[in-house]
Amino acid sequence: MTAHVFVDETKQGGYLITAAAVLPGDLGRARQSMRGLVLPGQRRLHFTHESDGRRKRILDVVAELAPAVTIYDGSAHPRRQQREACLDGLVADLAAEGTRMLVIETDESVLDLDRRIFYRSSRQHGCHETLEYRHHRAHEEPLLSIPDAIAWCWQRGGQWKVRARDFVRDVRIV
Repeated sequence: MTAHVFVDETKQGGYLITAAAVLPGDLGRARQSMRGLVLPGQRRLHFTHESDGRRKRILDVVAELAPAVTIYDGSAHPRRQQREACLDGLVADLAAEGTRMLVIETDESVLDLDRRIFYRSSRQHGCHETLEYRHHRAHEEPLLSIPDAIAWCWQRGGQWKVRARDFVRDVRIV
């Protein structure tokens, strides 16, 4: 059984794409858990806007869900090539693992670029008939808050990065 992978990016202090894998049998419980953290008046979780106490609570819930997280670091590339390098590395890994579903947080400014990258990369890595990808807004897919939280912690450093290491199985320099 292959995982569903949820992706978010961060551009602070370098360019990273964080991919969190959740097994299909855990999706319903994971969505319910993450939705349960959204406070009245909030449309979604966004780690940047949470207090430290809330961040710790969110990470406790993420720990219970035990996603497998891989971070793709494209910082060594020129700015205009970073996203493509990260997404291509991600697709290569997903093809090797036989992953069937990829969900990326929607960023209207790169939607066309993403489509071109996935078209080319999925064919190059032989998964164009098996890997489905979708763009969703964070309030539409609560599991996008997992890579958002891990990416924030990783970039923030210190105790936050130490906490995120529990989830991160690999960091790939692409």
